[in-house]
Amino acid sequence: MFRHQHPYPPFIPENATKLIVGTLPPPRFSQGKRKEGDVDFCYGSRDGQLWKILERVYGVNLIFDDCEEAVQQRKSFLIENKLGICDMVEACEREKIDASDLGMKNVELRNMTKILKKHPSVKYLFFTGGNSKNGPEYFFRRHIKNTAVNLKVVSNDIPRIHQFVLDGRLINTVSLTAPSGSANRAVGGMEFYKTMKKKHPDFTTLDFRVWQYKKFFLEPWKNYNSEPTGGYRFY
Repeated sequence: MFRHQHPYPPFIPENATKLIVGTLPPPRFSQGKRKEGDVDFCYGSRDGQLWKILERVYGVNLIFDDCEEAVQQRKSFLIENKLGICDMVEACEREKIDASDLGMKNVELRNMTKILKKHPSVKYLFFTGGNSKNGPEYFFRRHIKNTAVNLKVVSNDIPRIHQFVLDGRLINTVSLTAPSGSANRAVGGMEFYKTMKKKHPDFTTLDFRVWQYKKFFLEPWKNYNSEPTGGYRFY
Protein backbone atom coordinates (compact mmCIF):
# COMPACT_ATOMS: atom_id res chain seq x y z
CA MET A 1 0.00 0.00 0.00
CA PHE A 2 1.40 3.38 -1.05
CA ARG A 3 0.86 6.38 1.24
CA HIS A 4 0.13 9.35 -0.97
CA GLN A 5 1.00 12.48 1.01
CA HIS A 6 0.09 15.88 -0.41
CA PRO A 7 3.44 17.49 -1.30
CA TYR A 8 2.32 21.11 -0.88
CA PRO A 9 0.78 23.04 2.01
CA PRO A 10 -2.15 25.34 1.20
CA PHE A 11 -1.08 28.53 -0.55
CA ILE A 12 -3.44 31.29 0.59
CA PRO A 13 -2.44 34.95 0.30
CA GLU A 14 -3.48 37.22 3.16
CA ASN A 15 -6.16 39.00 1.10
CA ALA A 16 -7.38 36.01 -0.92
CA THR A 17 -11.08 36.17 -1.82
CA LYS A 18 -11.27 32.91 -3.78
CA LEU A 19 -9.91 29.42 -3.09
CA ILE A 20 -9.26 26.78 -5.73
CA VAL A 21 -10.10 23.44 -4.12
CA GLY A 22 -9.11 20.08 -5.57
CA THR A 23 -7.96 16.75 -4.13
CA LEU A 24 -4.18 16.29 -4.50
CA PRO A 25 -1.49 16.10 -7.21
CA PRO A 26 -0.45 12.86 -8.95
CA PRO A 27 1.74 10.55 -6.81
CA ARG A 28 4.91 11.41 -8.73
CA PHE A 29 4.88 14.87 -7.15
CA SER A 30 5.07 13.25 -3.71
CA GLN A 31 7.80 10.88 -4.87
CA GLY A 32 10.01 13.55 -6.42
CA LYS A 33 9.62 11.93 -9.84
CA ARG A 34 8.26 14.83 -11.85
CA LYS A 35 8.16 14.62 -15.63
CA GLU A 36 9.61 17.06 -18.11
CA GLY A 37 7.16 19.95 -18.35
CA ASP A 38 5.81 19.51 -14.82
CA VAL A 39 5.96 22.48 -12.44
CA ASP A 40 6.85 21.85 -8.79
CA PHE A 41 3.71 23.48 -7.45
CA CYS A 42 -0.03 22.92 -7.01
CA TYR A 43 -1.71 21.73 -10.23
CA GLY A 44 1.74 21.49 -11.77
CA SER A 45 1.14 18.32 -13.80
CA ARG A 46 1.95 18.80 -17.48
CA ASP A 47 -1.19 16.76 -18.19
CA GLY A 48 -3.48 19.11 -16.26
CA GLN A 49 -5.22 22.15 -17.69
CA LEU A 50 -5.82 24.48 -14.74
CA TRP A 51 -2.86 26.79 -15.40
CA LYS A 52 -3.54 26.73 -19.14
CA ILE A 53 -7.11 27.81 -18.40
CA LEU A 54 -6.08 30.56 -15.98
CA GLU A 55 -3.43 31.76 -18.42
CA ARG A 56 -6.14 32.44 -21.00
CA VAL A 57 -8.74 33.72 -18.53
CA TYR A 58 -6.37 36.34 -17.12
CA GLY A 59 -4.40 37.02 -20.30
CA VAL A 60 -0.99 36.13 -18.87
CA ASN A 61 1.95 34.12 -20.17
CA LEU A 62 3.09 31.35 -17.84
CA ILE A 63 6.18 29.19 -17.93
CA PHE A 64 5.49 25.46 -18.19
CA ASP A 65 8.79 23.97 -17.06
CA ASP A 66 10.27 22.36 -13.96
CA CYS A 67 12.10 25.44 -12.76
CA GLU A 68 11.92 27.81 -9.80
CA GLU A 69 10.93 30.72 -12.02
CA ALA A 70 7.71 28.91 -13.00
CA VAL A 71 6.88 28.31 -9.34
CA GLN A 72 7.50 31.92 -8.31
CA GLN A 73 5.54 33.15 -11.31
CA ARG A 74 2.49 31.19 -10.19
CA LYS A 75 2.78 32.38 -6.60
CA SER A 76 3.01 36.00 -7.73
CA PHE A 77 0.02 35.49 -10.02
CA LEU A 78 -2.07 34.10 -7.16
CA ILE A 79 -1.11 36.93 -4.81
CA GLU A 80 -1.83 39.59 -7.43
CA ASN A 81 -5.26 38.14 -8.21
CA LYS A 82 -6.24 37.35 -4.61
CA LEU A 83 -6.45 33.63 -5.32
CA GLY A 84 -5.54 30.78 -3.02
CA ILE A 85 -5.15 27.03 -3.49
CA CYS A 86 -6.16 24.61 -0.76
CA ASP A 87 -6.88 21.01 -1.70
CA MET A 88 -9.20 18.88 0.42
CA VAL A 89 -6.93 15.85 0.83
CA GLU A 90 -3.90 15.82 3.13
CA ALA A 91 -3.05 12.17 2.48
CA CYS A 92 -4.49 8.86 1.36
CA GLU A 93 -3.45 5.29 0.62
CA ARG A 94 -3.36 3.65 -2.79
CA GLU A 95 -3.05 0.05 -3.89
CA LYS A 96 -2.16 1.21 -7.40
CA ILE A 97 0.15 4.18 -7.77
CA ASP A 98 -1.83 6.40 -10.11
CA ALA A 99 -3.74 9.69 -9.99
CA SER A 100 -7.24 8.21 -9.92
CA ASP A 101 -9.57 9.86 -7.42
CA LEU A 102 -11.47 6.60 -7.06
CA GLY A 103 -8.23 4.84 -6.12
CA MET A 104 -7.86 6.86 -2.91
CA LYS A 105 -8.46 4.92 0.30
CA ASN A 106 -8.26 5.83 4.00
CA VAL A 107 -8.41 9.48 3.03
CA GLU A 108 -7.25 12.10 5.52
CA LEU A 109 -8.97 15.43 4.89
CA ARG A 110 -7.74 18.92 5.59
CA ASN A 111 -9.83 20.92 8.03
CA MET A 112 -11.30 23.31 5.50
CA THR A 113 -13.66 25.08 7.90
CA LYS A 114 -10.77 25.79 10.27
CA ILE A 115 -8.70 27.09 7.35
CA LEU A 116 -11.56 29.33 6.23
CA LYS A 117 -11.87 30.79 9.72
CA LYS A 118 -8.20 31.79 9.52
CA HIS A 119 -8.83 33.56 6.21
CA PRO A 120 -11.92 35.76 6.67
CA SER A 121 -11.56 37.47 3.27
CA VAL A 122 -12.38 34.26 1.35
CA LYS A 123 -15.85 34.47 -0.21
CA TYR A 124 -15.74 31.76 -2.89
CA LEU A 125 -14.65 28.14 -3.10
CA PHE A 126 -14.02 26.86 -6.61
CA PHE A 127 -14.10 23.06 -6.59
CA THR A 128 -12.15 21.61 -9.51
CA GLY A 129 -14.67 18.81 -9.87
CA GLY A 130 -18.12 17.90 -8.64
CA ASN A 131 -19.82 15.64 -6.14
CA SER A 132 -18.84 12.33 -7.72
CA LYS A 133 -17.13 9.94 -5.30
CA ASN A 134 -13.77 11.26 -4.08
CA GLY A 135 -14.18 14.56 -5.90
CA PRO A 136 -13.49 17.85 -4.06
CA GLU A 137 -17.16 18.71 -3.49
CA TYR A 138 -17.74 15.15 -2.27
CA PHE A 139 -14.94 15.48 0.28
CA PHE A 140 -16.13 18.93 1.41
CA ARG A 141 -19.58 17.49 2.04
CA ARG A 142 -18.00 14.68 4.02
CA HIS A 143 -15.96 17.20 6.00
CA ILE A 144 -19.02 19.23 7.06
CA LYS A 145 -21.34 16.25 7.54
CA ASN A 146 -21.33 16.35 11.34
CA THR A 147 -21.09 20.12 11.71
CA ALA A 148 -23.58 22.96 11.73
CA VAL A 149 -22.51 23.96 8.20
CA ASN A 150 -25.17 23.28 5.57
CA LEU A 151 -24.84 23.66 1.81
CA LYS A 152 -27.79 25.45 0.25
CA VAL A 153 -28.46 24.95 -3.46
CA VAL A 154 -28.28 28.11 -5.56
CA SER A 155 -28.24 26.38 -8.94
CA ASN A 156 -28.27 22.71 -9.94
CA ASP A 157 -27.21 23.53 -13.49
CA ILE A 158 -23.63 22.85 -14.51
CA PRO A 159 -21.59 24.20 -12.83
CA ARG A 160 -23.47 23.52 -9.59
CA ILE A 161 -23.56 26.47 -7.21
CA HIS A 162 -24.10 26.33 -3.45
CA GLN A 163 -23.64 28.62 -0.50
CA PHE A 164 -23.19 28.17 3.23
CA VAL A 165 -22.77 30.30 6.33
CA LEU A 166 -19.69 29.96 8.53
CA ASP A 167 -19.67 32.03 11.72
CA GLY A 168 -22.15 34.46 10.19
CA ARG A 169 -20.15 34.76 6.95
CA LEU A 170 -21.69 33.82 3.60
CA ILE A 171 -19.43 31.70 1.37
CA ASN A 172 -20.33 30.57 -2.14
CA THR A 173 -19.13 27.39 -3.85
CA VAL A 174 -18.93 26.50 -7.54
CA SER A 175 -18.26 22.96 -8.77
CA LEU A 176 -16.38 23.68 -11.96
CA THR A 177 -15.74 21.14 -14.70
CA ALA A 178 -12.54 19.33 -13.74
CA PRO A 179 -9.45 20.62 -15.59
CA SER A 180 -8.34 17.10 -16.49
CA GLY A 181 -8.47 15.00 -19.62
CA SER A 182 -10.68 12.45 -17.88
CA ALA A 183 -13.53 15.00 -17.83
CA ASN A 184 -13.45 15.60 -21.58
CA ARG A 185 -16.04 12.93 -22.29
CA ALA A 186 -18.47 14.61 -19.88
CA VAL A 187 -17.80 17.97 -21.54
CA GLY A 188 -18.49 16.46 -24.94
CA GLY A 189 -21.93 15.39 -23.77
CA MET A 190 -23.00 18.83 -22.54
CA GLU A 191 -25.62 20.62 -24.63
CA PHE A 192 -23.82 23.96 -24.47
CA TYR A 193 -20.62 22.36 -25.77
CA LYS A 194 -22.51 20.62 -28.58
CA THR A 195 -24.18 23.87 -29.55
CA MET A 196 -20.91 25.79 -29.61
CA LYS A 197 -19.19 23.00 -31.52
CA LYS A 198 -21.84 23.23 -34.26
CA LYS A 199 -21.43 26.99 -34.49
CA HIS A 200 -17.63 26.89 -34.24
CA PRO A 201 -16.12 23.56 -35.41
CA ASP A 202 -12.77 24.38 -33.82
CA PHE A 203 -14.34 24.99 -30.39
CA THR A 204 -12.49 22.65 -27.98
CA THR A 205 -13.03 21.23 -24.50
CA LEU A 206 -10.35 23.65 -23.31
CA ASP A 207 -12.28 26.56 -24.85
CA PHE A 208 -15.34 25.35 -22.94
CA ARG A 209 -13.47 25.41 -19.64
CA VAL A 210 -12.01 28.85 -20.34
CA TRP A 211 -15.53 30.16 -20.98
CA GLN A 212 -16.87 28.51 -17.81
CA TYR A 213 -14.02 29.48 -15.50
CA LYS A 214 -13.91 33.08 -16.72
CA LYS A 215 -17.49 33.62 -15.62
CA PHE A 216 -16.56 32.91 -12.01
CA PHE A 217 -12.95 33.96 -11.65
CA LEU A 218 -13.51 37.35 -13.26
CA GLU A 219 -17.26 37.96 -13.10
CA PRO A 220 -18.80 35.83 -10.34
CA TRP A 221 -22.51 35.11 -10.73
CA LYS A 222 -22.93 37.29 -13.87
CA ASN A 223 -24.72 35.53 -16.72
CA TYR A 224 -22.88 32.28 -16.10
CA ASN A 225 -25.12 30.39 -18.54
CA SER A 226 -24.84 32.91 -21.39
CA GLU A 227 -22.83 32.26 -24.52
CA PRO A 228 -19.41 33.88 -24.92
CA THR A 229 -19.53 37.29 -26.54
CA GLY A 230 -16.97 38.91 -28.77
CA GLY A 231 -15.64 35.52 -29.86
CA TYR A 232 -15.23 32.42 -27.76
CA ARG A 233 -11.45 32.47 -27.34
CA PHE A 234 -10.37 34.39 -24.26
CA TYR A 235 -6.82 35.46 -25.03
